Amino acid sequence: MPSHEDHPLPSPSLPLSPSPSLPPSPSPSPSAAPSPSSPLNPGPSPDASPNPYPTPSPPSPPDASAATGAPPPHALSFDTVATQYAEARPGYPPELFAAIEELAGRSPAGAMTVDVGAGTGIATRLLRDRGARVIAVEPGPGMGAQLRASLPDTPLVRGVGDALPLADGSADLITYAQAFHWTDPARSIPEALRVLRPGGALALWWNTPDPDVEWAAEQEARLKSLLPGYHASGVSSGAAAVIEAVAPGLAPTHRRLHWTRRIPLSLHLAHLGSRSYFASLGPDRAAPILAAERARLTGLFPDNQVEEAYALDLTVTRKPLTPH
Repeated sequence: MPSHEDHPLPSPSLPLSPSPSLPPSPSPSPSAAPSPSSPLNPGPSPDASPNPYPTPSPPSPPDASAATGAPPPHALSFDTVATQYAEARPGYPPELFAAIEELAGRSPAGAMTVDVGAGTGIATRLLRDRGARVIAVEPGPGMGAQLRASLPDTPLVRGVGDALPLADGSADLITYAQAFHWTDPARSIPEALRVLRPGGALALWWNTPDPDVEWAAEQEARLKSLLPGYHASGVSSGAAAVIEAVAPGLAPTHRRLHWTRRIPLSLHLAHLGSRSYFASLGPDRAAPILAAERARLTGLFPDNQVEEAYALDLTVTRKPLTPH
């Protein structure tokens, strides 16, 4: 799912309104079928149309009157750029996972982990490589198809964080990589607490262009002026306050890391083009904006190698061992 600047967090004080349910999807391939101990409970295939998702049979939500959530329209815009997203988006440094382990109080190895808004599987793969038993949750068929192609043995279900299709107390760790801002916190935080086991942890993180790096800050300001609704920093560093407003008594911890990657200019522009507001514009309207960025950055990086600098905001919240 998208980077933090693509969509604002709704206010936790906003009233909730029912959302239409997500459309059903076929059963998983045998290689991705969940084990008997898995939190998933796939149902029968409703049709034979191609789709990367199994169909879960979700438990009743805590509030039986609440409808299953659906993703905001911008969230599904990534299906049009799913391949580009998979190729161009940055990963995450090893220091992130060391910080998650420290703040969550356990290693990811062997942890039943739910990666929500998994997108093309960038974080899913890194979690799995560290020994986590990962279930990916993603609403977009195009993004899910990319994840299925690269991680065929990872269980993948269609769903959103506001109504997780998973059993109560079934996960040790729930992660949102570049994705929590697409949820309604008044729903997604209680849902995470429902699915987490006592002592389990919710980890939210975002790569954001480092505001302390001059050229990156200037680029963000330009894009904000050109793209309607474009959102710069604010969500990622404010996640702890959002959690505390929704669930008083929890103790979320925020940590900021810094890292860089050096990539060709063409890949940097592809990364920009994979953001939701560019995807929503369509290639014809996005092209002149990207061309202007190419011209500016060619002057800054004459060797056509861009040093992308990121501030990585991480917030981890542990579910109490006993109700409070």
